[in-house]
Amino acid sequence: MNSRLINRRSFLKYSATIAVGTGLLSSMRFAAARPRSRTWLKALKIGMLPKNLSDAEKFRLAKKCGFEGIDAVPIGNLKAARQQAKIAWDMGVPIHGVVFGGWHTPLSDPNPEVVRRGLLGMESALRCANAMGATTVLLVPAVVTEKVRYIDAYKRSQDNIHKLLPLAEQMQVVIAIENVWNKFLLSPIEFARYIDEFESPWVRVYFDVGNVIIHGYAQDWIRTLGKRIIKIDLKDFEWKGYQWTNLGDGDVNWPEVCRALDEIGFEGYMTAELAGGDEAYLTDLAKRIDRLMELK
Repeated sequence: MNSRLINRRSFLKYSATIAVGTGLLSSMRFAAARPRSRTWLKALKIGMLPKNLSDAEKFRLAKKCGFEGIDAVPIGNLKAARQQAKIAWDMGVPIHGVVFGGWHTPLSDPNPEVVRRGLLGMESALRCANAMGATTVLLVPAVVTEKVRYIDAYKRSQDNIHKLLPLAEQMQVVIAIENVWNKFLLSPIEFARYIDEFESPWVRVYFDVGNVIIHGYAQDWIRTLGKRIIKIDLKDFEWKGYQWTNLGDGDVNWPEVCRALDEIGFEGYMTAELAGGDEAYLTDLAKRIDRLMELK
């Protein structure tokens, strides 16, 4: 494993590989398609849609409310995964990603059995994403605890993610590392280094705008991570009550966030990750995202 940041020339080289590879993906698989007149697409997590509805009703509602994509969850049965993806596509809201997470079986765990289950879960999620035509699987790479040292979480998680890279390439699905409140990757410089050390186009960043507010400023992280970012999660946070809020009601500096995303040339899905709700709530949420997009 490379122990330092790769140089700029090397990074630009594999960034170009990512761009070409995902471009081919877009032409080959329906879920990556997007209107040419738009570069930022509104999406939401599948769990935000009313649970009492069928898949067809959920995806029809998402489209009606103004969304353009879905971040789904792994389905072990690949036939069922393909069917769900087809329904979403037919309703006009393709499944663009799969959220594995990883909190329950962190790849940084010292227990080999926990890691084994985590690797199996990720392998299943990568195959599911391929079946759905999704381009990413979201992964929380490590969890630092009183019993898991930071340095061990760093090395152990990288070693285990390396084991997944051949399958990620075979499935043509990016392992998208998310920044969460896991006491890990606490600065944008370290996050960039962590990604660069893989020297692979199949490991990139799923950047959560709201999650970094306790560690710094989202716009700074975005400018530092740059082309490493493949997708965005949208959340907002209010310092006064130390609580999550609806988009635009908290302390995230959205004009600067949008300018930063514009500067790095970000294209793709921006996925709301909030509480779910009914048609009125989701329609308002889609309109809030539209207003935020206009701030750039």
